[in-house]
Amino acid sequence: MNLVSPSLLITDDDRDFRETMREVFQRQGFRVVLAGDGEEALHIVRSQTLHLALLDMHMPRLTGLETIHRIKQLKLLLPCILVSAGLDDVLTEQARRAEAFSVLAKPVRFADVTGAVRLAMRETYNWRFSGDNPPAPDHDTPGK
Repeated sequence: MNLVSPSLLITDDDRDFRETMREVFQRQGFRVVLAGDGEEALHIVRSQTLHLALLDMHMPRLTGLETIHRIKQLKLLLPCILVSAGLDDVLTEQARRAEAFSVLAKPVRFADVTGAVRLAMRETYNWRFSGDNPPAPDHDTPGK
């Protein structure tokens, strides 16, 4: 899929984290939409076209995990990445069952979060970023 400008929803009750992530992803060509909690995120998901959601786990009104469950109930093609300062095996398993694309521990490194976003975009939409290696040729297919 050739998207002109992919859109990314960043949901976190920590304003500094949201703004920092906005800067990181805008420089990479994303249209970034911000939400301060899960309820606001759901409102945005219902009203805008989005390609990916990055959600904090611990927020007022709805947790990131609850928000992912509700997004999945809408039957949207929207990969969700959950980030949490309290990441453990139980939360990781809950996120897997909720069909989160990925789970990252806070504090998150830029390389980890950008890598997870790139992987989600590539696997979900076949999106390629400048600097990505092209897919390897399929040597098992005749004529290639």
